[in-house]
Amino acid sequence: STLGAPLFMSALIFVPAYLARRGEEAERSLALVDRTGVLQERLATRLDEVGYRVRREAWSDQIVATLSQEVKDGDLGGFIVLDDATLRAGEAVLYGASRPSTLRRVTLRGAITQVALESQLQAQGVDVAALLGGGELRVELLAGDAAGMDEPQGVLAFVGAFLLYLVILLYAASVMRATLEEKTSRVVEIVISSMKPWQLMLGKILGVGSVGLTQMAVWVASAAVLAFTALPAIMAARPELSGLQSVAAALPSPGQLVLLLAFFLFGYFLFSGMYAAVGAMCSSEEEAQQAQFPVTMLVIIPAVMVGPVIQQPNSLLAVSMSLVPFFSPVLMWSRAATGAAPLWQIGLSFALMAVAILAVAWVAGRIYRVGILMAGKRPTVPELWRWVREA
Repeated sequence: STLGAPLFMSALIFVPAYLARRGEEAERSLALVDRTGVLQERLATRLDEVGYRVRREAWSDQIVATLSQEVKDGDLGGFIVLDDATLRAGEAVLYGASRPSTLRRVTLRGAITQVALESQLQAQGVDVAALLGGGELRVELLAGDAAGMDEPQGVLAFVGAFLLYLVILLYAASVMRATLEEKTSRVVEIVISSMKPWQLMLGKILGVGSVGLTQMAVWVASAAVLAFTALPAIMAARPELSGLQSVAAALPSPGQLVLLLAFFLFGYFLFSGMYAAVGAMCSSEEEAQQAQFPVTMLVIIPAVMVGPVIQQPNSLLAVSMSLVPFFSPVLMWSRAATGAAPLWQIGLSFALMAVAILAVAWVAGRIYRVGILMAGKRPTVPELWRWVREA
């Protein structure tokens, strides 16, 4: 499944793109007939940019019949007739052998409307390129700030935080399920006779963590290959989706990948110890589902706060929450990816997480030592405290 998931995703991307390219090869040949005399060259250039092969035709009384016969014979994908209505309201007529796809209609309609608007604005002396490009709003900051959610760094911060939340929860909970499975099947009674409980817990954490790192390495490598091969293939098959090039701006740098990996490791070791303790003190899957709720909330709370933290990464709430060890993997990454977190805060978060890992390991190890061989009713909080003191 580790190798099959990326291969399946690759097939979902490449196969439709390949079929779409073959199926629309003939439809991408268009003829332009312009009765206005001012739109043909501008529209032909625009359609060339999105992958159409455009042929310019002069208007005559027989041109519609001539081009219609070419379409019926399969020599032409279709032709567009522009007239005065195109200049007034962006209306045009597309002649073709079959109904075009929704995406193709939207692309053609948008190009026709835009060139008609450009022509009208240019006749009035308006800076068409600047105005239709969306204008510009320059922001002058009076204090330091970071990237927002609508910028590549903000997208990277949000996606990275979501992945950290997902993988930490997935693999840390796997430690609990593995512990509970060995306990309920009584296998642990045999294994524990040849090693100490803390060794078994540590081995389980390292084993599941190694699986997580292996799968993450495969998925990251696959994502990198897809980003550099699938995007060009998609844009070759669908030139109208050329805006996907902006995805490359949101890809992490090698340094950011290392930081993401470090946050995963610290977050995993922090939560896997707690989940191992939950698995050791429970005797059934139902009990574990109830007992893990407080631990799961420690993962969910920072995931819910990602949006506000990215929007205001230097607020008192964002800084203080990102330094809480249980929240640091997700929230400090969100601030670091946007460039808001100074280096000393990132280092401090790792130091606090290291201390928290040692404390959790000490407590979880004592609960694990007693609970792994216990059966029956789930212990109460006072009983857990007695295990910690007496183990």
